[in-house]
Amino acid sequence: MEVLNKMQGTWHNLMHNLSDPRVANWPLMSSPIPTIMICFSYVYIVKVLGPRFMESRKPFKLRSLIVFYNFLQVLISFYLFYEYASAGWFNDYSWRCQPVDFSRTEFPMRMAEVCWWYYISKFSEFFDTFFFVLRKRYDQVSVLHVIHHGIMPFSVWWGVKFMPGGHSTFFAFLNTFIHVIMYTYYMMAAIGPEMQKYLWWKKYLTILQMIQFCGISSHAFQLFVSNPCNYPIVFSYWIGGHGVLFFFLFKNFYKQTYKPKNKVKDVTDVNGNAMNSYKAINGNDINSIYGVNQSNGISTLNGIKNSFDMLNCGSRKDSIESEIIEFKKEL
Repeated sequence: MEVLNKMQGTWHNLMHNLSDPRVANWPLMSSPIPTIMICFSYVYIVKVLGPRFMESRKPFKLRSLIVFYNFLQVLISFYLFYEYASAGWFNDYSWRCQPVDFSRTEFPMRMAEVCWWYYISKFSEFFDTFFFVLRKRYDQVSVLHVIHHGIMPFSVWWGVKFMPGGHSTFFAFLNTFIHVIMYTYYMMAAIGPEMQKYLWWKKYLTILQMIQFCGISSHAFQLFVSNPCNYPIVFSYWIGGHGVLFFFLFKNFYKQTYKPKNKVKDVTDVNGNAMNSYKAINGNDINSIYGVNQSNGISTLNGIKNSFDMLNCGSRKDSIESEIIEFKKEL
C-alpha cells in the first residue's frame, strides 16, 4: 500500500506540479489516459472492427469526400506551419537551442496554442486509415502506416503537457511543412487517373519524408553536444528517438516499394537459345514458369512448354504438356 501511495504521489506531482499550468484545463490535457485509449481504439478499428464490418460489404466510393478531406488537411497543415513560423521559428527562436517561455504574453501563448492544435490534428489524420478500410484497401493499412498514425497523438501529448514551445517544437514545425506537400499529393491522386501524369514525384515525397526525420533527429541530438539554454534533455531522447524510428520505417518502405526489380537472368541451352522461363526454378518468380502474362491477365502457359521443347525431355515433356492442358481446362 505504501508503494502504491508513493507512486500515486509521484504521478500527481508530475501531472500537476511539473507540467505547464497554462494547458492544465485544456481539453484532453489532464491525463494521458484518454489519449492512450483513443489510440488503442484507432488500432482496434482499423485492424479488427473495420475489416469485420466491411467483410460482406462492397467498397465505398468516396472520391469526392477524400479529395475534400485532403484539401482540408492541406489548409490545416499550412495554418499550423504558419503559426509555428510566426510565433517562433521565423521570429525570435534560436535554431541552436531555444528554451520554453512559460509566460502568458502573446507569442508564447500562440506557440502553446498551436502545439495543442497540432496534437488535435493528429487525431484527424486517423481518417487516412478509415478511408482505406471503407474502400477495402487493406494493402495500404501497413505496419508503418498504423504505427505512424497510432503513436503520434500519444507522443505529442507529452510535449504539449510539459513543453509547449521551445526547442522541441522544431519537429512539428518541419512536419507540418512536409504535410502540406504530402496532402497535396494525396489530393491530386484522389482526383482520378487523369492526374497520374502529374504524380511522378511520389518516390521523392518518400525521400523528403526521410530527410525530414534526419533533420528532426539531428536538431534534437545536437543538445547532447551543447545545451546552452538548459533545455530538458529527456525531450531530445524522446523526439530524436522518434525521428530515428520513423526514418528506418520509411527507409524500409522505400526499399520495398521502389527498389529495382530483379532482372531475369538468361539460361541457355546447348545451342545458345535463351530460356528465361527457367528464372523461377528457385521459386522467386513462379509466374514465368507457367508463362503467365500479368500485363493483360491472360494465362498463355507457353513458357514451360517451349523450354521443355528445347531441352527435348522425352516422356517427361509429354507429361508436362498433359499437365499444362489440364491446367488450361481449369482456367
